[in-house]
Amino acid sequence: MTRELNLDDIQGNVTRAYGRYSFPFARYFFFHFPSPEAGRRFLEGLRSKVTTAALWQGDEDKPKCTTNMALTFPGLLVLQLPVRTLQAMPAAFIEGMKARAFILGDRDQTKTEADALREDWDAHWDRIWRDSREPGSGGKDDVHCLVTLNAQSMGFEQAEKPNPALQQRCDWLCTLAKDCGVRQLGGIGRGKEADYQEASAVFDTFGGLTLPTAKEHFGFTDGIGDPVFEGQHGGKGKPTTVIGRGKLTDQGWEPLATGEFLLGHPDESQELPPSAQPPEFMRNGTFLAFRKLHENVGSFQAVVEEEAERYAQVMGVDKEEAVETLLAKMCGRWSDGVPLSKVSTYSDWVDFGKKMKFRGEGIDPLEGYMSNLKYIGSPEARDFRYGDDMTGAKCPGGAHMRRVNTRDYLDPLNKSGTDPKTGKPYENPKATSALNKRRRILRRGLPYGPPNFEHKSDDTEQGVIMLIMGASLERQFEFVQQQWIQYGLDFHQGNNTCPMLGNHDHSTRHTIPSDPESGRPPYVMSKLKTFVECRGGDYFFVPSMTAIRMMAMGIVDPT
Repeated sequence: MTRELNLDDIQGNVTRAYGRYSFPFARYFFFHFPSPEAGRRFLEGLRSKVTTAALWQGDEDKPKCTTNMALTFPGLLVLQLPVRTLQAMPAAFIEGMKARAFILGDRDQTKTEADALREDWDAHWDRIWRDSREPGSGGKDDVHCLVTLNAQSMGFEQAEKPNPALQQRCDWLCTLAKDCGVRQLGGIGRGKEADYQEASAVFDTFGGLTLPTAKEHFGFTDGIGDPVFEGQHGGKGKPTTVIGRGKLTDQGWEPLATGEFLLGHPDESQELPPSAQPPEFMRNGTFLAFRKLHENVGSFQAVVEEEAERYAQVMGVDKEEAVETLLAKMCGRWSDGVPLSKVSTYSDWVDFGKKMKFRGEGIDPLEGYMSNLKYIGSPEARDFRYGDDMTGAKCPGGAHMRRVNTRDYLDPLNKSGTDPKTGKPYENPKATSALNKRRRILRRGLPYGPPNFEHKSDDTEQGVIMLIMGASLERQFEFVQQQWIQYGLDFHQGNNTCPMLGNHDHSTRHTIPSDPESGRPPYVMSKLKTFVECRGGDYFFVPSMTAIRMMAMGIVDPT
């Protein structure tokens, strides 16, 4: 039975990844409440503009600009929520992201905390995050509230320009803050600091038009397999929507339990997630990790270029094949989003691109762009397993995608090796994602930085703004970040970290197994650098509409 949710009570960015709903622009604002009264006035003024998860009836019903908000633990503290409510909040949320840096791999885990503090470990973070929650500061620069604005473009022929509604909402928001006595926090970025964090899809040109792509700045197609949970689409979702995005059971693909992502609803353990009192305050809310990830594009391109020279010689292939293959083996998908688990060799990928009209002789660039978008939005781009590739011959066990969403790979009945009766790798067609379904996360946010046709290096400002949502920061986001991205044991990778997101200060390898039938040897990338570094962030509570009203009125009562 499909769970029915009160979508009018849930914030819209929980159920929708706005970027996939034609909102390629975003701005993220951060505010400090100097007093409980100022904070409450601000929430009351903001409440009427918050975009809910209510279904849109069509394009005419879709807002030009959405508005959503979230609060840090210091923000709840300033709003004078009852002590009983605050004490029952999760430890990770109370401590905040900066205090969890060792767990997340944002600090050098081989050094003591005292050594890290002496070395000013967060010097590369944006000033807003260095100042927030700074010990001894008295909380004078703490981030209390996050407001996210997402906007549509001006239309297909002016897609690179945001709808004027975005600037109008920005002006309204800043005026509201000023009128309420709430301070907008700046200090965002390096060099020329900004008063808000800007983000947008990565744009490129196709047939004379500048259009948003599904890529990030390393060139990978991103955001294809975001989870689907019960009730998310209000009973309007297509049956195929869950394929590759839910949990894999012996009955096929099914939506994940609502309580994995929304508080107050049963989760995959058939229990209600831990929650503070009163129940109506936490119900239909969730937790969010705001994480700014800078991409060192110059280092990434240089390493891939050097490794490709060696790979081409070892494997006897040309440079273009070497580059594309290494990128795919690091990510788990080819650069256009086609999964290695379904199309595992370069020649097959080239043929697949021609067949699907992504590229090739006679294919108009705009036609290829549209064909590719249609494919990555289809079940075909998501419907695959890892249990039939335990050796990683198709998709390496340490590839980024296998780490962040293990699918059926961890099923305890899976076997590695070859079946002596058939001479083929062991198969477990009934493998499920039971050991993965408690670790899923909702990914929101957008890239930030210049479009594809502008120069990028380690020193230019580009990366991804990650808004990671789940009912448990520790069990979902922190577990994936620590155990699967920064460690490699679950994937038989030893201390090899994720080739894309991992910290490579001490481990610089990524192992690419070979298909025994190819006659080629395995290959080990050995010169990896830290390509992605955190530039700051914090943990937030995303309240329901009911909770926003309760806080604005000052009537949160745990009794």
